[in-house]
Amino acid sequence: MRRDANAAGAPLRQEPGSGILRELLGREGTGLSHPIGARATFKSPLPVLNPASVAIVGASERARWPQEIHANLKAAGYPGPIYPINPRLKELWGGPCYPDLASLPRPAAHALIIVPAPAVLEALEKGVAAGLKSATVYAGNIGEGSDPEIVARGEALRALVARSGLAVNGPNCMGGNALRERFFGYPNADFVSLPPGTVACVSQSGGTMQFLCKTAAERGVKFSHMFSSGNEIDLDLADFVDYFTDEPHTKIIALFIEGIRRPQMFMRAAARALAAGKPIIAIKTGKSQKSRDAAQSHTGAIAGDYDGFLAMCGRHGIVAVDSLDDMVETMLVFQGGRTAGGNRVGWVTTSGGTVDLLHDYIEAAGGIVSPEFSAATKSKIRHLVPPDLALKNPLDAGIPSTDANAVEMCAAVAADPGVDILAWAAVLPGGRRASDAKALRAIVDSTSKPVVAFGRMAYALGPEALAFQDEAGFPYLQGLPATVRALGALAFHGARSGRGTPALPEPRGAAAAIEGDGPAAALAARGLPAPRSAFAATPRGAGEAAARIGFPAAVKIVSPQFSHKTEIGGVRLGLASREAAERAAEEMERALRAIAPDALIEGFLIQEMVSGVEMILGVREDPLYGPLMLAGAGGIFVELMRDTAFRLLPLSANDARAMLAGLRVSKLLDGFRGQPAADVDALVGAMLGLSDFYLDHRQWLSGIEINPLIVLARGLGARAVDTRITRR
Repeated sequence: MRRDANAAGAPLRQEPGSGILRELLGREGTGLSHPIGARATFKSPLPVLNPASVAIVGASERARWPQEIHANLKAAGYPGPIYPINPRLKELWGGPCYPDLASLPRPAAHALIIVPAPAVLEALEKGVAAGLKSATVYAGNIGEGSDPEIVARGEALRALVARSGLAVNGPNCMGGNALRERFFGYPNADFVSLPPGTVACVSQSGGTMQFLCKTAAERGVKFSHMFSSGNEIDLDLADFVDYFTDEPHTKIIALFIEGIRRPQMFMRAAARALAAGKPIIAIKTGKSQKSRDAAQSHTGAIAGDYDGFLAMCGRHGIVAVDSLDDMVETMLVFQGGRTAGGNRVGWVTTSGGTVDLLHDYIEAAGGIVSPEFSAATKSKIRHLVPPDLALKNPLDAGIPSTDANAVEMCAAVAADPGVDILAWAAVLPGGRRASDAKALRAIVDSTSKPVVAFGRMAYALGPEALAFQDEAGFPYLQGLPATVRALGALAFHGARSGRGTPALPEPRGAAAAIEGDGPAAALAARGLPAPRSAFAATPRGAGEAAARIGFPAAVKIVSPQFSHKTEIGGVRLGLASREAAERAAEEMERALRAIAPDALIEGFLIQEMVSGVEMILGVREDPLYGPLMLAGAGGIFVELMRDTAFRLLPLSANDARAMLAGLRVSKLLDGFRGQPAADVDALVGAMLGLSDFYLDHRQWLSGIEINPLIVLARGLGARAVDTRITRR
């Protein structure tokens, strides 16, 4: 650690990396056995999605997956030839069976390789020599983990792909279905009879895809494609997202992610989808370390830092959901096909209890608001609502006497200029309950805004209910919390849809700017000045420095072995005299010697006392997604509260304000219980200044942490009390 006096005389620490920032902003390396992002281009998965002919390698009357896939292809009316491959059989499934891919009467366009891992490469080599263009590899134990034999198989498959141009889905996957093309390579008969739709689902977990898509289909989600991508030795999520962005029948892209192998290409594809107005809905494992370890062991995926993933989603308009159940509701919402013009929801319910719960869930989830209805809207609906019920949003309207009354009420709320989304409390009919879908269609026909119905809890559906939902023309969601989150997702994407993403600027700063007083002066010029400070080598010098700075003063011990001074009693605040400052320094020195006799004590930092809201700001290079900013409650509250927000850089003023708005500490910034409001404008300026400085010098800097940044009362600015710079 160096002591560099900054522009105000305060030491600014430049060190190889420590502190809370590393923990909050993620790892600097991935520890992978293979490099990230070797291929910097997109590769079309079309040969895998819509092959003109199919060979089933490993065909057998006893093997379940080949039999099921063959039966599915036949049942769906797959239009191309199907070639069974098994060297031990001459005939199978009522026709000839071939010993290998080289023996076919004409080259297969696609091979479903359903054989054990040791036999995969030989089968593909023969296929490539015979003109094979694409393959799905179902076997695992190819490339993942650390076993030398398994790793070698993966490298051999990569080499084959590189020299032949073969398009490969997998390995360690369960294939996939292209419903409109009648290609069914997934071993499950439930999907064959589904009608084609607009949702393309790609899952790195083959088994999870089965349950997600089946449950979603039973709720009325209609898929264009369902593909499991497995270990992604060749085709990966970036390729699929890029392809589906241009595929005309696909309007929504749903992803189950264990890890993103080529983050830069994935973000490029996501940016294209955002600009095209196609929502990406994603669920990702890896919040916990155990989850990250599991993904690495069974798929070889790069789990990454989850906060970095969420920051990437925010930048590229990706809707990140927390559960598979939420994914179903969110797919239904977006399947409605309408973009939300804002986050203002007009709620029409039949229960005061529902209203109360909605208030709770809306506050907990954030993302949407419930504005007051306009006077004109209240006038339109007054005769439809019992006189003892107030006309508030969410609205308890009682039980409408007829469908016509419900339609009239919902249409009036949807027409309110202060409403962006209409949400009506209703369930799909079942049993003795009857309703007229054609009459209810008038609700969605009356407006161009998104319309949803919602139930308070989950309930079972039958085929007649799905037909009703289709005829009514809007989705019926289930469960209040899930409904609130799904509408928040609709508003989130609506605010970003069709927009570009900011490019990362090239660094422009000079190396000299991070030497000596340079960083402190540069940060001060960008809205991050330090408090008046001085350094003293001895306790007596600390007392003299405090007298020069003025009282009350703070004294902090400076030791390279201890970056968190408060944990060793190395901070004294509110010192009112020279003698008190000198005595505090002596006591801190004795206390540190008692617990660490060999610790190096470089001296003492003396600072003016500043009072305000304590924040933390940090910037760091995320190993997967690039430069990232952290903002949150600072001081000791960083680890205690974990009240933090993350964004990818570069940062705009709107980004900065959105980060702050999502923090619990924002109530302190606004003024809490008689305290003055903080200088939020200065805080936003400091965030932008820190972003600019780091981006300009990131080739030399690993990260910068400011904790605490004291935000003073409105109009008085902010002070960077403790700044730690980490060099690369």
